[in-house]
Amino acid sequence: MSTNYIPAGYNCIMPYLIVKGALGFLDFTQKVFGAEVKMKMMQGEDIILHGEINIGGSVIMFSESNDRFGVQNAGMFIYVPDADVAYKLALENGATSVMPMSDQSYGRTGGILDPYGNTWWVTTPAKG
Repeated sequence: MSTNYIPAGYNCIMPYLIVKGALGFLDFTQKVFGAEVKMKMMQGEDIILHGEINIGGSVIMFSESNDRFGVQNAGMFIYVPDADVAYKLALENGATSVMPMSDQSYGRTGGILDPYGNTWWVTTPAKG
């Protein structure tokens, strides 16, 4: 199937998260995963109506929850250069551990729950 209909810089499938505290979520992803802002449409100074971040070439869209659109969290698997560093940064930025770091057949991995209700499985692939 052709993918020439997908806008440049976007993926065929992208998570769309609706979180309580979208500004904090943005800050968390920048500090922990080096997220780059693609778009940020604001309502006033403290409500993100629509946000888009890029992490390693993958786009995540998100917005602030409201009465019409309640919280919709996700579980995400993310490859990072150093899973131990990402795990530690996540904990330092308010996340809690859901699975301690460990060596698995597919790499070094651990799970964290961010302060906004999303689970991240941070993994550095096994060498070889």
